[in-house]
Order: sequence, then structure tokens, then C-alpha cells
Amino acid sequence: MKMGNMGNMMKQVQKMQADMARMQEELKEKTVEATAGGGAIRVVVSGAKDIKEIKIKPEVIDPEDVEMLEDLMLACINEALRKADEMVATEMSKITGGMNIPGLF
Repeated sequence: MKMGNMGNMMKQVQKMQADMARMQEELKEKTVEATAGGGAIRVVVSGAKDIKEIKIKPEVIDPEDVEMLEDLMLACINEALRKADEMVATEMSKITGGMNIPGLF
């Protein structure tokens, strides 16, 4: 490989690293939302996988059936986290050009 090509490749790698750092900061502000129980539970999660909001409609709270509420919460949170992963992968693929680099994000 010629030195000029190596220099260009290093510049591209450095630009990609800078773009990825910027994108990771932006993803902290972007959110996704999931619902469960026909909208009875709503969870909002950031691209950094921070839970930003949980809303529970009062009519879902049944002291006689706490297990159902727990199941709805788990389903909703897991769906929100899955959507956050998809959002991160989509945004990062814009930078990496679809290259699958293990451990990158």
C-alpha cells in the first residue's frame, strides 16, 4: 500500500471516529417510545438507553393483579430498549456505511 493511500485511510478513520463521537452525543437526546396493554403503559428511552419516562394509566393498576402490571412493564421496557438499539444501529450505519464492525457500538 502506498503511503498516500495509508494517509488518506487514516484521515477517513479519524473522521469516522469524530462522526461517531458526535452521533453518540446526539443519540443521548433522541428518544424512542414503546407501549403495552393497548397504550396502558408507555415507556420512553433515549439512544443511550436511559429510561426518560414511564406512564401508567390508573385503570391498569389492580392491587389484586400486580403480576399483570409487572408483565406489562417488562414487555414495554424491553420493547423500548429494542427500539433504542435499532435506532442506534440505524444512525451508526449512516457513518460506517453499513460495515459491521464488532464491538463498535
